[in-house]
Amino acid sequence: MTRASDNPADPFKKALAGATRVMANDPELSVSYTVDPSGLSGEAMRLPQVSRRMTRDEVALARGTADSLALHRRYHDPGTHNRYVPPMGMARDLYEALETARCEAMGAREMPGTARNIDARIGHEAKQRGYHEITDSSTAPLPVAAGYLVREVATGRDLPPAAHHLAGLWRDFMEQHAGETLRDLPAALSDQTAFARLARQIISDLGYGDQLGDDPDALDDMQDDEAEEEPGAEDDTPDSTGNDEEDTAEAEESEAQQPELDDSEIEVSMDQLQTEADVDDAETPEGELPQELPEPGPSEADPDYRVYLAAHDEVVRAEELAEPVELERLRAYLDQQLELLKGAVSRLANKLQRRLQAKQNRAWEFDREEGILDAGRLARVVANPTTPLSFKIETETEFRDTVVTLLIDNSGSMRGRPISIAATCADILARTLERCNVKVEILGFTTRAWKGGQAREAWLKEGRPEQPGRLNDLRHIIYKSADAPWRRSRNNLGLMMKEGLLKENIDGEALEWAHRRLLGRPEARKILMVISDGAPVDDSTLSVNPANYLEKHLRDVIAMVERRHGVELIAIGIGHDVTRYYQRAVTITDADQLAGAITEQLAALFDTDPRQRARVLGIRNVA
Repeated sequence: MTRASDNPADPFKKALAGATRVMANDPELSVSYTVDPSGLSGEAMRLPQVSRRMTRDEVALARGTADSLALHRRYHDPGTHNRYVPPMGMARDLYEALETARCEAMGAREMPGTARNIDARIGHEAKQRGYHEITDSSTAPLPVAAGYLVREVATGRDLPPAAHHLAGLWRDFMEQHAGETLRDLPAALSDQTAFARLARQIISDLGYGDQLGDDPDALDDMQDDEAEEEPGAEDDTPDSTGNDEEDTAEAEESEAQQPELDDSEIEVSMDQLQTEADVDDAETPEGELPQELPEPGPSEADPDYRVYLAAHDEVVRAEELAEPVELERLRAYLDQQLELLKGAVSRLANKLQRRLQAKQNRAWEFDREEGILDAGRLARVVANPTTPLSFKIETETEFRDTVVTLLIDNSGSMRGRPISIAATCADILARTLERCNVKVEILGFTTRAWKGGQAREAWLKEGRPEQPGRLNDLRHIIYKSADAPWRRSRNNLGLMMKEGLLKENIDGEALEWAHRRLLGRPEARKILMVISDGAPVDDSTLSVNPANYLEKHLRDVIAMVERRHGVELIAIGIGHDVTRYYQRAVTITDADQLAGAITEQLAALFDTDPRQRARVLGIRNVA
């Protein structure tokens, strides 16, 4: 009788996963094999599936993909990347292709064996995509060709045949316009900042300088000049470097020494959550609804963004869009659809709860003369009996009152499993966070009609004036306000299952709306998490405005939110790379990964260790 563990490919998979962690310099990296697209998402790496037959091509592709992703993990700094990456278009695609080539070339320089494996991956992908059949450069992807050429220049290795053919279509163009800069790249491989500057120069040489955006170095120079003009700024600042380092060390040691809570102490069943929700419900008098903020005015982020007609936009509570009986039926349908997922999401929620409660309830001060004996430092006494005993005392930690808003994309592309999982995650996380005294608001955004509503009809009647701006009617939905108890809002989340609710998505105005609501909250800390599966899309608006009209507005709103620092903004993209919009974001390829991504991102925001927080959120590590 053959068991699943007898798969002859398992030893190879295990060995490759171990080698990949070593190469990535990340022992916590999770490596899986799947038929889904390969890639990196947080601490998870997906590699191509290897069948029981273990054909030569399968093995070569898996090894090449693993090496490429591991080298990217090892040599790529997301903070530097986000600092220099162009905001959009061909410039961004070129920049990212060049950075990938840099990481792979670094691996070829320091670990020559990786070059052969990556050659196999490049050759497989180039052939699979038909690059060897392209005869005209106008149909050949320039970013891919540029990445190939940079790798060839940096490593001195010949490209696989199909990749060599594609690179040849653009070789003369690249050498003619950016040949001088290309020759300087090998010397800058080990310095990502220097390489980024050269990459931006190459993009400019190729004629896409208008898409680069602001020069980060020039902005820094301006800020330095402004700082120098402020007299006595440095003299008034006390020197506390030594104390900061000492406090940081004690904080890290406190976190490490903190006793791990047993699951049995905090594990909460669904029935217990329901009971506590009843108590919360009793604390809020029936009929008392949280105060609503005024309707949003013109866009604060982009004064040029226009709304043709806002009279038919609506901000509506979920219970106003369906009868109570229908909401109860939809909620039962949601529970039935996700019965198997609840266990996994609940376990993740309990893990998040343990981390939050641990931070709320306890911290330790070490090297005290009295208190609880510090067993972790007894080794010093054993090694040197003259060393005095060390004690520790437990102290209360400062935990700022917090509100979290989950803003969920309610567009038609979310229909099916993605929206079901988003609703279930929002439901369970709302209960979990409220148990930890963190208030939660759940919002959704869509439009009232497909391809334009009454706004478009008014535009047609008025003779179709040019550049009308946004040309659809918004529908912003409040599933749960921050002050409403979870039990009262529980059935509202079933509304996401209603047929015909999910239409189009205008992300920029939804984000502005959610941001404005958060700013009106009294809590000291405000967190906004956006869950989306694509770029802003509204056919009616995009058919009569520039193609990037909604996307530009979204970028402007994100920049405004991140610049003001009043709200901490993070995003999760489902099958869509939202990192090109948001500074702190993660992309998942499967909706089933949503629960883990949400809990990990929220846990990281509450993490007191700046290095761990930066790593999970994808921002530059604090030295």
